[in-house]
Amino acid sequence: LTFDHRAFMRVLNRYILKNLLFSTIFVVGILSIVLILTQSLRFLELIIEAGAGAGTFWALTFLTLPRFFEILMPISLMIGVLFIYSRMADHSELVVLRTSGFSPFAIARPALIAAAIVTVFLWFVTMWAAPKSLSVMQEMRQLVKAQFSTALLRDGVFNRMGKDITVYIQNRAADGTLEGLMIYDDRDKDTQPSTVLAKRGVIVTQDDGYQVIVYEGTRQSYEPERQVLQRLDFERYTIDLPMSDEVHQRWKEPDERTIWQLLNPDLSAPEDSENLQDFRVEIHRRVSAPLLTVSFTVIALLAFVMGSVQRRGQSLRLVLIVLFSVLLQGLFIAAYNMAGENIFGVILMYAIVLLPIIVGGTLLSGYGERVQK
Repeated sequence: LTFDHRAFMRVLNRYILKNLLFSTIFVVGILSIVLILTQSLRFLELIIEAGAGAGTFWALTFLTLPRFFEILMPISLMIGVLFIYSRMADHSELVVLRTSGFSPFAIARPALIAAAIVTVFLWFVTMWAAPKSLSVMQEMRQLVKAQFSTALLRDGVFNRMGKDITVYIQNRAADGTLEGLMIYDDRDKDTQPSTVLAKRGVIVTQDDGYQVIVYEGTRQSYEPERQVLQRLDFERYTIDLPMSDEVHQRWKEPDERTIWQLLNPDLSAPEDSENLQDFRVEIHRRVSAPLLTVSFTVIALLAFVMGSVQRRGQSLRLVLIVLFSVLLQGLFIAAYNMAGENIFGVILMYAIVLLPIIVGGTLLSGYGERVQK
């Protein structure tokens, strides 16, 4: 019987790749749960004070997740590589593969394929998904403050809403219904001010603002020229309240813009023209940061595929891999912060992510085997 190396390697690649992807998804899930718990505290105070519902709270929390995948997924894949390959070393599977004539690159191929898959996915996340979700989250956060600001209206006093609207609420029911309302509206300078009196009312959200719907009341306005008091009795009446200018005029930060928006800024807008350098740095970050996935994977592979396959010293090896990866991540963040002021920072960003890949790829190749011998 002849041993088919290629067929065996295809089976082994699928087996390792499947386990790597599964372990990566599992670790990402665990880290995401921890992240959700920590990020939810940011919005808890806002939701409680504004009186928004649980759906808004969870929407804000989950919208923050995609921008953290850039950090979570490279670390999760590296953990998966450490777990799978250390287990293969413990079970002497790496010894068998090495003595059977399989090259280090052949053994490392499944992990490199997994790193390529995660990198491509992260490019999609950083180029479009993460900035889109962050932009929606920031807009929703502003809308929560604007739309539910009426939750801060106090009972029994006259509350000013801007310059031209005054609201009086006699009582607020447990379900949020407003009881005993008086609303003075002087926004339309072409007509006389009006006063609305109603037994109860509710607040509903619209795309361009929100409305106060009042029931069983009257609308009164006085015409001094004719000395006539106009009165309109109604069963239901709606008062439109527009959003604040802060919501409509909010400038999008570079990390809230998709790659297309970064490449095509609005040069007629002063804010965009003043931040072109920040846009360029953000583009370079989105291209280079996902490549840390390959860097972390190569670092982990070198320790097991090229290093000693003995079981002794594996704990120290794992600690060194983690420390070196943390150092690499810290250097990349420092280079990104430097890039806003100096072009050398951009060069350093690419050097930090590409140098481990080039060196590691060389060592995993046939040249690395000759050096090791």
